[in-house]
Parts: sequence; C-alpha cells; structure tokens
Amino acid sequence: MNTPTDNSGSTGSTTDEPTDLRAAAADFTWLLDRFATETAGVVDAIAVSSDGLLIAVSRLREQADSERLAAIVSGVTSLASGASGNYGLGGLNKVIIDLEGGHVLVSSIGCGAVLGVVTSKEAKLGNIAYEMTLFANRAGAALTPQLVLELKKSAGAGG
Repeated sequence: MNTPTDNSGSTGSTTDEPTDLRAAAADFTWLLDRFATETAGVVDAIAVSSDGLLIAVSRLREQADSERLAAIVSGVTSLASGASGNYGLGGLNKVIIDLEGGHVLVSSIGCGAVLGVVTSKEAKLGNIAYEMTLFANRAGAALTPQLVLELKKSAGAGG
C-alpha cells in the first residue's frame, strides 16, 4: 500500500527526484557560500556551467552583477581552453589573474562546471588554491548533469 505520504520502503522513485535535486542544489549553494565566507581573502565566489551560465553564487547580489561575473569566468575558461587546444596542455586546473587590487581565480569543479573566485590583494593564493581544490573535491563529486540543470533553474529564478 503505497500512498504519496508513505515513506516506508521507499526505493528512491522518480517522484522523489525533484525534491532530491532541490536539496542537492541547496547543499551545493551552501558549500559555495561556506567556502567564500570561511576562506580568508575571498571577496566573492561563483559557479558557472560549461555553457557559461550562472549556477550558484556565494551571496545574494543583483542578478546583473552575478551574470556579469559569470560571463567573465566563462570568458577566462574559454581562453584557457583555447590555449590548451593549441598546445595540447590538457584540461583546466586553475587560471590566476593578478590585478592591482586583487585576483580572479578560475578552477574546474567537475561535470562541466567551473568555480570563479575574486580575492583581495592581501589574500594568500596558495591557501585559496588549496581551499578551491577541497571545494572541487566535495562539491564536484555530487555535481551531475541533472544537478547542473537544477542549479541553472534556481540561479535563473533571480534568487
């Protein structure tokens, strides 16, 4: 006797999937926010899909600002991919842009997604790169194509 409210003996049917994906998307966003708030020197962090769309931001801000940063991260990723293709250097590990007032770092996090991080000038890049790798290992392991689609829907909703 299965009823919609009966949780006993549930085998993870497809009716559970949207709720599971929403929970996984919330977990991913929480991990990103935690990374940004607990890593010294990080000003902002964003996750972007391989097609350049915003999938998660570390804190609430104007949608236009988030999408602008997603475009920057996507452009950097595209440039790195072009360099890799021309010289056979393999997949993206990290890109570091050193600017007068800080840094922008971009790193692969698995399943066709990248992490973009904005730091202060005083940030210790070795520590941030290490924390980015930890984030990629934690979050990237759960990042499936279905979760990326759910994250795109959540991020596209405007917060």
